[in-house]
Amino acid sequence: MKKEVSNNKIERRYLGEFVYGATDGTVTTFAVVAGAIGASLSPTIVLILGFANLFADGFSMAIGDYLSEKAHIEAEHKRNSWKKEHNPPVKSALVTFLSFVIIGLIPLITFILSYFFQSIAKHEFLYASILTGISFLAIGAIRGEVVKKHPIKSAIEIFLVGSVAALIAFAVGYFLRRLVG
Repeated sequence: MKKEVSNNKIERRYLGEFVYGATDGTVTTFAVVAGAIGASLSPTIVLILGFANLFADGFSMAIGDYLSEKAHIEAEHKRNSWKKEHNPPVKSALVTFLSFVIIGLIPLITFILSYFFQSIAKHEFLYASILTGISFLAIGAIRGEVVKKHPIKSAIEIFLVGSVAALIAFAVGYFLRRLVG
């Protein structure tokens, strides 16, 4: 029984990094998709921009996580005070990167599938919005667990943040397309 508790503690140890990466991966990728759709760009361009965002921003987030975790550890070493158990910086960065890329891929799934199934091609953005909305709610509920907040309240917050970011990106894409196109 004691071993189960310690395994659970190890799994939960990276939950914050998972939520951090998954939230940003989904929000930013969906914002890129929404901005590209607002600008009336082709599905091919949506995929190019989406994948560029996934890997470049995911890498940036992972490096930021690594440097932050490393700095906290170094600062506590200098003070000879261990206030909390730290995750190894490389593992923390890897969890952030993988959750960013894997969960952040959700807004692009329907655009990928539309190349194989023509019936999806007419409604890629609608399906992407539905899948992304569901992922916002799921990530938000998990976030509630991490920050000790009611899961439904947290789910709604993440859903609203992601939705507003997408609306802003869509509006910017739409406006700029009309301005320069």
